[in-house]
Amino acid sequence: MKQTKRAVVNRELCVACGSCQKVCPMGAIRVYKGLYAQTDEARCIGCGRCAKECPASVITVEARHEN
Repeated sequence: MKQTKRAVVNRELCVACGSCQKVCPMGAIRVYKGLYAQTDEARCIGCGRCAKECPASVITVEARHEN
């Protein structure tokens, strides 16, 4: 089993500013309907740039397990 990382957004606290979307090198995070950001897990490489850029500090990078 392989362990990788991914960005996780707390949707309830997200202010949908788009800062995370601008810095993602993989285009893996988008603001959904102007309400909150969400991550495309298939594209996310877990680099953490979005978490560092988030002014509301609502993005974390968490481990995930793949087969």
